[in-house]
Amino acid sequence: MSHSLTLPSGDQLHYQLERRQRRTVGLKITQTGLVIHAPKRISQSQLEDIIVQKADWVLRKLASVTANKIPEIQWRHGEQLLLLGNAMTLTIEHNVRSKAVEYEPGVLQLAMPNQDKMLIARKVVQWYKKQAITDFTRRLEIFSSKLGVKFTSLTLSNAASRWGSCNSKKEIRLNWRLLQAPPHIINYVVCHELAHIKEMNHSAKFWATVESIFPDYKAAEKELKAISPQLHRF
Repeated sequence: MSHSLTLPSGDQLHYQLERRQRRTVGLKITQTGLVIHAPKRISQSQLEDIIVQKADWVLRKLASVTANKIPEIQWRHGEQLLLLGNAMTLTIEHNVRSKAVEYEPGVLQLAMPNQDKMLIARKVVQWYKKQAITDFTRRLEIFSSKLGVKFTSLTLSNAASRWGSCNSKKEIRLNWRLLQAPPHIINYVVCHELAHIKEMNHSAKFWATVESIFPDYKAAEKELKAISPQLHRF
């Protein structure tokens, strides 16, 4: 949920608030701004007091993100995209009728009557989501078999700050943007969420479960954080 707070300095601070079953308040700076994870029972006034105490750190981090922000996709012919960690060129041809998106290694081809950027973006995102369902399902089936667990369903997420989630019903959600990442990064997120079927927490047992099917999880987690801004260009 979006919120706004006027700081003592007069600066207007916008943030996304997610209330969860947790004991502490977590502040996270993403490419889209400040995201706060807060306990369900904390009052708004208590929460805002904490934000004010951390205001200098938040503003400094937000300024750093703005200074290093990766340019947004322009949705034009020749734009460079990512697929499974590899570069892919977007080509757009004029055609009296809009055709289905076609893919050849290294090239994503669109043919349409005009180069409306919103339409181009929609068609490309739809294509990514379609591929993501197939790709993620295959990975989930492989690693769930290795771990000896079963998931009940897969849905795609559009979250700004989370790459995946798993609930007590064994329903898994994965961010479709992950399809841009190298395969080992996708595998890490898949294994992370499958491990929650055994351990619905982030305890030592949970990380031991992750390590049992993805030994190099620490390096993958670090790499995912580093490339997240690139994956969120969409």
